Amino acid sequence: MAARTQEAYIGALVELAKYYHRSPADLCVEEVQAYLLHLIRDKKLAYASVNQASCAFRFLYRRVLGRPEAGFDIPMAKAPKRLQQILSREEVARLIDSARTLRGRTLLMTTYATGLRVSEVCALQLGDIESAADRMCLKVRHGKGGKRVLQLPAEEFIERPDPPLAPGGRR
Repeated sequence: MAARTQEAYIGALVELAKYYHRSPADLCVEEVQAYLLHLIRDKKLAYASVNQASCAFRFLYRRVLGRPEAGFDIPMAKAPKRLQQILSREEVARLIDSARTLRGRTLLMTTYATGLRVSEVCALQLGDIESAADRMCLKVRHGKGGKRVLQLPAEEFIERPDPPLAPGGRR
């Protein structure tokens, strides 16, 4: 489980304990269900927040407390689908050009060209670049869910006449 997921789960369990003024381990399934309804109706939390809290409670009851029978009748909320905002070429160029340093510009270009998550780009190392003509990819060792991935960058990024970084990380 990712560190951020652990933090979110702990946060959800702390809030549950504060709400009832007792340990979540001492609560029955009906009380947890009532709390989830409270999050939806009274606190008007976003779908993703309620889903994350629900997953945290399922994890606690089923895996930690060993109560596999603990189920929640509240279905996982589905987030409404939104269309992605597509930037024009000019907007992308302005965004990249707004970086104050070569490092910042390189990070923005890599993120945009590969479609990687920010955390994945930040974890990249020089050895993760496969620059042989038959490979041309980035090794993502710590992708979402701990998966290893090979990512192909956009051709515009590969064909840059002045590569943003030379070997050793210097221009």
